Amino acid sequence: MEILSPAGSPEGLAASVKGGCDAVYLGGKAFGARAFSDNFTDTELEGAVNYAHNNNVKVYVTVNTLIKDNEMADAVSYVKFLKDIHADAVLVQDLGLLKAIANIDIDKHASTQMGIHSASGLRWCAENDISRAVLSRELTFEELTKIVKDSPIETEVFVQGAMCYCISGGCLFSSIVGGRSGNRGQCAQPCRKTYTKDGKEGYLLSSADLYGVEWLDRLRSIGISAVKIEGRMRSHAYAYLSTKVFSSANKGIIETETADLLKTVFNRGFCEGYLPGVVSPVQYKYADNRGFLLGEARIVNRKLDLSDLDETVNLKDGISIFKGKDKIGGFKVSGLGTVTVPFRMPDGKYEIYRTYDPRIDTIKNLVGAPPKLSGSRVRSPISHTLPAVNRSVKKPELSFYIGSLKNLDAVKKYADRVYFDINEHSDDAQRICADNNIEFVLNLPRFSPSDDLDVRSDSVMVNNPGQLYAHRERKIYGSHNMNLFNSDFPSSMYQTTASLELSKNEIRILSEHYPGRIEVMVFGRTEIMCTRDPNMSGGILIDDTERQFPVYRDAFGLSHILNSSDLMLLPHLEDLHRMGIDSFGIDLRKRPTRLAEIVAEAFAKNDLDKKGKITEMCGAINYGHYLRGVS
Repeated sequence: MEILSPAGSPEGLAASVKGGCDAVYLGGKAFGARAFSDNFTDTELEGAVNYAHNNNVKVYVTVNTLIKDNEMADAVSYVKFLKDIHADAVLVQDLGLLKAIANIDIDKHASTQMGIHSASGLRWCAENDISRAVLSRELTFEELTKIVKDSPIETEVFVQGAMCYCISGGCLFSSIVGGRSGNRGQCAQPCRKTYTKDGKEGYLLSSADLYGVEWLDRLRSIGISAVKIEGRMRSHAYAYLSTKVFSSANKGIIETETADLLKTVFNRGFCEGYLPGVVSPVQYKYADNRGFLLGEARIVNRKLDLSDLDETVNLKDGISIFKGKDKIGGFKVSGLGTVTVPFRMPDGKYEIYRTYDPRIDTIKNLVGAPPKLSGSRVRSPISHTLPAVNRSVKKPELSFYIGSLKNLDAVKKYADRVYFDINEHSDDAQRICADNNIEFVLNLPRFSPSDDLDVRSDSVMVNNPGQLYAHRERKIYGSHNMNLFNSDFPSSMYQTTASLELSKNEIRILSEHYPGRIEVMVFGRTEIMCTRDPNMSGGILIDDTERQFPVYRDAFGLSHILNSSDLMLLPHLEDLHRMGIDSFGIDLRKRPTRLAEIVAEAFAKNDLDKKGKITEMCGAINYGHYLRGVS
């Protein structure tokens, strides 16, 4: 089983290689999901590939962000360059990019951002020339066992490092609320902030770091091809230590001392993720790196008895003292037994963390100076043009997202199509739609490890490639989670919803070159996160600016966090009409019936006079990324 390690810089590359990895993953200056990592220039990339290959280590390069139309030529040229410098594979999220590079002879790996989490997803990958899939972090070991059995391609799972709270590839919290797109490598990490819900305050969305070293043997036994260590933005000491722990464990060697150093060099709490089952990965107390928890101790008159702690403290260790979320201070240990804290502080019970261990300096010396990475190959520009599409201007259809019979009754007068969530009312909703000449589309769950869904509908809305493959014989609609971001996106579905991160101009360009039917979301509480965390119940999540984000749980145990205000593109319908957009999407799930009636009529009649009433009923509105886009 391959150990795949991070290389966020030349130092990180050397550290991972010297730690004993079999492969590294790294990124260039663009198109990677870690835009704030140091990353590599083209010259350094060529040198990095040569350095790794000289040490019998493979190199996988991340090209795993969503690509705009005006970037596609550069992205394809970049992948061609990576092939020319003999990189071993590229990691891809964007289905349009995957199609655009189909003729470039380099292995393609599906990034975890692509949302592969079922046996059907793996079969889809095989049919689309993907040789390996990085499976979703939300999968349990039991689910992995079923999914990877008889897999036609290689499979990879994360075993170490940061865990996204949201299902990967679908997080809009950062871009819609924070202005930076996680799907474009610029995540603002809203999950690491404090929130209040049901009277409880804390880091309610902040996952502890995954630490799955005890799962290696079991993962190998079910046929997992590779295990992955997250951490391109962390220090090269972290890269070395994490690689050493997992590469040794892969050979049956337990590195206890190395593991303790790893927990010192970066530690926001550890968990086993979802491997043991559907359990919460959240660590509520803090979201920052505090180092290795040594235990709790009572400090009186600034006297701290180190023997009261659960873990051994050594001379020259750096320790920090915390009271709840507040750091009181820190100092370097110069004696053992009872020591005097070198600053004033109240008497009380405190948590003590090791934040520095002098042995880490030995690791840094072992890694040594970064290798000098050089190369001579120059990236060649390519021409990548798409034919214009003669898209007729017509009245767009109206598609309503509905979850209740009451709201279906409220909109049926205006609906061309209904996307209905799977619940106890689905069959009744389908009959009502048939009686009223409305197309009924069953909205499949956001995350579905099993391919055994009971689907009794000829038309379905899919959220990931696995569902696309499993239901390929039906009439298929693609949700915005499919990330239609550019005109190279495959047009195999009957209709696809444009990404919610596209601007007006980008939607216009899409309409001019994409041959498939396009739907644009024009109203609703945008889902900014979907999580498998079982502790996130329905209710209201409140941030530190008092914005309120509704939360609801669905029939599949998934929690959906919605934006604090409604997307409202009623003033822009004429623009979208002139672009030839085929359908408008209106999300009225979990909304009052009276609001559903007014919204449906306003959008059906393009009645701008109703904007004020709708705004009053919603409390607040927004224009999403329509006027601002994402960088």
